[in-house]
Amino acid sequence: MSELLIFLNSNSVWVYAFIFFGKIVEVSISTLRLVLISRGERTIGSIVALVEVSLWLLVTGTVLTGFQSDFIKIIVFVVAFAIGNFIGSWLEEKLAFGLSNIHVIVHNKETRDILMTALREKGFGVTMMKVYGMDDTRYMLLLILRRRMVKEALNYIDSICPNALVTIGNVEAQGGYIYNFKSRIFPLHNPFTSVR
Repeated sequence: MSELLIFLNSNSVWVYAFIFFGKIVEVSISTLRLVLISRGERTIGSIVALVEVSLWLLVTGTVLTGFQSDFIKIIVFVVAFAIGNFIGSWLEEKLAFGLSNIHVIVHNKETRDILMTALREKGFGVTMMKVYGMDDTRYMLLLILRRRMVKEALNYIDSICPNALVTIGNVEAQGGYIYNFKSRIFPLHNPFTSVR
């Protein structure tokens, strides 16, 4: 342990590399932890927090030791923090935990039927509602799907009905069924089950 402390207190190029890459990993993990906990994965989020805090202590301690005489440590730390935020948000987007909903509002029955059929043929669950705008009847299609499937669904919607009003949001669901949905987000006793 004393050899590690001696190394971390030195002004070696490897110390700067440790600060840089350690901070990037720590901030990226921090972003993932927040997402996991907000999506209900408290146990995994807590385990990830152990790694995050351990890295934070080592990296921050290394920067704070002798930072007055070595300002480069602070610059490396700050740059790595910014890069870590970028990588963490990119990684969260790629992993796409949880559920989203898509509302699609179209003007006529023909478009509604074509879009609804096309989406269902591609495996998306679609619920249709008649809604009322300021001056006319509209049709709203509601999709609840895994976040990682949103781009695919949007591509189908845009190719069939580029003039539709589309809104997207993240949701938490309770009860009912979602087609082909399987996730550890919900505990086993939750009424959500996968329907095939």
